[in-house]
Amino acid sequence: MVILYTFINEEKHRDLLDRYLPAFSDDIKKDILKYRRWEDAQLSLLGKVLLRYGLKNYFQISEAETGLLPNKKPYLKECDIQFNISHSKELVACIIAEFPIGIDVEFTDPKINYFDFKFQMTENEFREIHDSEDSIKGFFTYWTRKEAVIKAHGSGMMLPLDSFEIVNDECVIEDEKFFTKKIFIHEDYHCYIASSDNNIKMTHPDFKHLEM
Repeated sequence: MVILYTFINEEKHRDLLDRYLPAFSDDIKKDILKYRRWEDAQLSLLGKVLLRYGLKNYFQISEAETGLLPNKKPYLKECDIQFNISHSKELVACIIAEFPIGIDVEFTDPKINYFDFKFQMTENEFREIHDSEDSIKGFFTYWTRKEAVIKAHGSGMMLPLDSFEIVNDECVIEDEKFFTKKIFIHEDYHCYIASSDNNIKMTHPDFKHLEM
């Protein structure tokens, strides 16, 4: 398992487009260039660049075609390797593993009002966040764990955040057990990974920071 990450940079935007876009299909180029904000275009581009780099350098896969499952979860065609991409503010991260995996990164915004998200929490979750010494940290721990599980499960927005609880880094969704693990990438961000494979409890991923 490997986690690759990088940070977007406005000054390098034109150079990054010129350097990396030609390697992708016309459909992917259109998807990236449709964004009006340079931040969104660069986050999308670099997520794909990280995936290509990771597959080639860690799994010896030079050419891989991605597709979408009926639940809109991306996957690699004709390949058992799993991946997931997440981004927030200036950080984009990609995780690649040999088992089902999800990752979520979130910028730790000190201005967040966790009361705005109370309707998406169970009573126990809200109480835990509200009673914690650092409610902002508690909220982002709750949020990134939940999002990582949802991405590992693959149900996307169809699975409400308050429909399951994570206790001791474990939860059950539709009779399937999921496990979560905290990952440190940068002090300004929260990050969790999740999988239905309990190997993530013992596995220590390789980390690679790519300077673009």
